[in-house]
Amino acid sequence: MIIDQFCSKILPEIHMKIKWLDLESSFMKNILHVVDYPNLYGLGLYNIEEETAKYLFTDERLISSIFNNQITTLIIPIDPDKKDWSIMENICNQIFTVFINLTHLIFCYASYKNNARLLFKNRSPTFSSSSLLILNIKVQTFRVCLYILDGRFEQLHTLHIELANILPPSEEIENQRKIPNLKYFVLSCLLKTSSYNQLILPLLYRMTNLEKLALNLTVSVKETFIDGYYLKKNILNHISQLKQFTFDISSYMFINNEMNLPSKEDIQRTFDDFPYTNVISCVDYFLEYKEGLCHIYSYPFLMKHYEDVTNNFPDGLYPYVRQVSLYDEYAFEHEFFIRIAQSFPFMEKLSITNRQGQNHK
Repeated sequence: MIIDQFCSKILPEIHMKIKWLDLESSFMKNILHVVDYPNLYGLGLYNIEEETAKYLFTDERLISSIFNNQITTLIIPIDPDKKDWSIMENICNQIFTVFINLTHLIFCYASYKNNARLLFKNRSPTFSSSSLLILNIKVQTFRVCLYILDGRFEQLHTLHIELANILPPSEEIENQRKIPNLKYFVLSCLLKTSSYNQLILPLLYRMTNLEKLALNLTVSVKETFIDGYYLKKNILNHISQLKQFTFDISSYMFINNEMNLPSKEDIQRTFDDFPYTNVISCVDYFLEYKEGLCHIYSYPFLMKHYEDVTNNFPDGLYPYVRQVSLYDEYAFEHEFFIRIAQSFPFMEKLSITNRQGQNHK
């Protein structure tokens, strides 16, 4: 077999130079055991099964020679087809026990299409690390976000976290402690939340030395849209060390009265003296559903997805976007799709929510 020849002939010739290995589950044992890797510092473990993890993370030779002392960066893509999320919770516990010098841990590196998120069944996960600096992870609930920031990762300075939902946790979790070491925080959740003021803002206020912040959120609001004034009053004025702030925020509001509704120009004026970034504003009113939508975002736009594009889309170039959704009460005409194709040249997936037929095909 090719893998046998690779292990017996090629690896012995190059093992001293190898600094990083990306390994598929079925080949992990053979490749890690065949030679020593004195300069190895990074591992990517793909399609890892619980039994394979148990074997690797209890192997005394690997633990003493590589895992304990050498590995500082670990990537484990999550399989979205896995149904038993407790498997990944077990693997998490093993990781922080075995990789005691780990500084970088990434759970969602494989693809922007990978929507698998970790769901921790235990009310208080037991894993912790005194060395971890950077964590990139997708999880189901806001509860896990609070656990990650409860002091168990005391040196953590960068956290990228994507949530499936933002809802108040059912149990009380330590959420008052300051988080002075966190310098860079990225929070993303596409599902609409009505708990922004209750949950997100208090969390941000704990990050006393935050320098870089990125928010990708969809928020349900009651009286006013989230605009430049709101961001300055509720975020910028509370985080004094902030040097970079990017965002993609959609706020939805129920419309009781169609009088005095802010226009796109009104919202854009709230960003006239906004620091850090150029901002684009979009405002739409869906009278059939008595709903208003205000979409504000940093430009250039760095997200992989652009949600709820309407006929009022302001054009521009969005080379990083791979996934687009369209939504409007009015028909999307042929010319609109030409604009979309030009603005999103690398789009791979398009979804449409619209019940109106085209007038001009």
